[in-house]
Amino acid sequence: MERWQGAYSLMVLTRDRVYAVRDPWGVRPLSVGLLPSGGTAAASETGALRTLGCRAVREIKPGEIVSLSDNALVVTQAIQPKEPLARCVFEMIYFSRPDAVWDGKSVHQVRQNLGRELAREFPTTADVVISVPDSSTPAAIGFAAESGIPYNDGFIQNRYVGRTFIEPTDSLRKRGVAVKFNVINENVLGKRVIMIDDSIVRGNTTGPLIKLLKDAGADEVHVRITCPPITNPCFLGVDMGACEHLIAYKRTVDEIAKYIKADSLYYLSLTGMMKAVGSQDGYCQACFTGEHPLPVDLETVKTGFEKNTR
Repeated sequence: MERWQGAYSLMVLTRDRVYAVRDPWGVRPLSVGLLPSGGTAAASETGALRTLGCRAVREIKPGEIVSLSDNALVVTQAIQPKEPLARCVFEMIYFSRPDAVWDGKSVHQVRQNLGRELAREFPTTADVVISVPDSSTPAAIGFAAESGIPYNDGFIQNRYVGRTFIEPTDSLRKRGVAVKFNVINENVLGKRVIMIDDSIVRGNTTGPLIKLLKDAGADEVHVRITCPPITNPCFLGVDMGACEHLIAYKRTVDEIAKYIKADSLYYLSLTGMMKAVGSQDGYCQACFTGEHPLPVDLETVKTGFEKNTR
């Protein structure tokens, strides 16, 4: 653990116990809970522990090793937490289940706060607020509550299609969008629609979604994003691709809006995002700012990426 640099969560199974290990930056969530039978369990999502009936759920702290056995739970602070911590803020925005609790915060509540902050930063006249299911639904509800514009379902999601932004090719990502969503026509027909989404990564999903809404009869589609533009790749475990694959890399917001054919496009500010999270520090924001919590040799990373893609 002293030598390893970066994000990791480990579950190590031996003959008579399990070891749960979290990196000293605390990049990813990892929690432990007490089972009704008296045993213990660990998982990256607190919702999984609650499903098992766990009580006294506790987050494993950065740099800790927790040993779980039949009759004991032993905590060792193997390495001191790094300063500052670098929890992935994208867990709050997108990755975590909404029923998760992380860093003492309800992910669902944080996402509602993101929507509220969006409504405060960019007031918009419209007829209906919809979300891109599922991660942005709490944010859309928060936006609607703050703005006074009614919320309604705009899309029905095919739950058997995976996350499209991590598909390996553009053609697969675009084909995934076509089968992933259907529009509820009567909820958008003849209306000015505010579409809330958690993020725009490559830009292959948002444009087709806008087209689906327009084809269903929406008069206007105004896109609101619950985080700032993603301008930098992640080097701590999220496969976003290289800078050149990110739609916000070297593009202005107006250029992105034109590309996706939105009537308007606004991103939540970095300050507004962290206000919604409830903390101004302790979170990695590198995909928005380019300021990485660990030293990164960008030239080596770029060379390796180009070699792998060839």
